[in-house]
Amino acid sequence: MSVEGIWDLSVSTPLGTIEAVVELHRERAALTGVARGAGEDVPLMDVALSGDRLTWKQSVTRPMRLNLTFAVTVAGDTLTGTSRAGRLPASKVTGVRRPVASDAGR
Repeated sequence: MSVEGIWDLSVSTPLGTIEAVVELHRERAALTGVARGAGEDVPLMDVALSGDRLTWKQSVTRPMRLNLTFAVTVAGDTLTGTSRAGRLPASKVTGVRRPVASDAGR
């Protein structure tokens, strides 16, 4: 299963919905990535894919400093799952992979 690409995520938190963009790619067979949102770019840590389950960790400073753990299920170009910040309740995560731009017509 391929999860590489740019994903538009929505995270439903008690403070409202947070929109983010996650970019995943492979480097030497390892998954790596970056998350962009709330005016900051943060690297993804411990990115792992096992079957259709994708997990990663990231730290954010906005709207507050949090260490987040994501666990999502990937089905084609969509994902669903949760994000957790420590002992806070899990937040629902949904996402859609952006279509790959083609060079057709150039």
